[in-house]
Amino acid sequence: MTKKFIAGGCSFTFGHELSDDQEGKTPSRKSWAYGLKPNPHIYVCTAHPGSGNSGIARRVFTALEYNKNNRLANPYGDIGGVVVMWSFLSRYDWAMPRHKDLEGTRWTSISPWDTNMAREQRHQALSGSEAQQEQWKRRQESMQETGVKPFAEAIYKYGANQYHEIYLSWKSIIWLQNILEKKKIPFMFTLADNSLFYQEYKHHKDQGSFMTALHNEIDFTKWFSFGERMMGFNQWALLNEYPRGTTHPLDEAHQNAVQLMLPTFNKLIGDR
Repeated sequence: MTKKFIAGGCSFTFGHELSDDQEGKTPSRKSWAYGLKPNPHIYVCTAHPGSGNSGIARRVFTALEYNKNNRLANPYGDIGGVVVMWSFLSRYDWAMPRHKDLEGTRWTSISPWDTNMAREQRHQALSGSEAQQEQWKRRQESMQETGVKPFAEAIYKYGANQYHEIYLSWKSIIWLQNILEKKKIPFMFTLADNSLFYQEYKHHKDQGSFMTALHNEIDFTKWFSFGERMMGFNQWALLNEYPRGTTHPLDEAHQNAVQLMLPTFNKLIGDR
């Protein structure tokens, strides 16, 4: 029986700006995650551009449950493995009042770029890409229509803070980890940026006993990092000066990342 290979993450996993990118309409087959896909597994990409860690975990869980609900026996038996690249802290996943244009009529991802406070930063970052500017314009129009825009402004003005974002991210990681271990589904986690665990050289777990205890629940034997202090994929690509698009590493970085990740991947999920 052909097994499924599930990938979770944000745009670094979805494959924005890679050579087969079709304006974000379909997941790339040039991404690091697709490059790890064992043959003849079916690739199921749950990655969503702009997603935060709560949203990443939710979408992978949804894919697991969809798989279970479409089988009468051995509900998780045809999943060959799960890989996840966790994202930045500052993004939120929120269940909004129902609207036809929201994900599943309810869910939305929110980032600092969705606010007026980040207008100048967003403009500078996207100035080299008319396609991305147009995509962002459509996103802003949709956010206004669905009511997400004023909500995002309020969240980042009054409620957003790093401590809560660390808590939400780590809780989501532990939640998904424990589900996968309970279902005996092999998995490998990695990350886009080590700000998930560090602020420069200071580790987030050292902020107090609660954070230390939460960090201790993460099973780091199931992780791949790109260097010391849990270096992430995007940091590694920048450090090694791989070609970049407007805001993402291009094909070569993804190809070489696969070669770095394969030994750990084969150990955790199985030789191909």
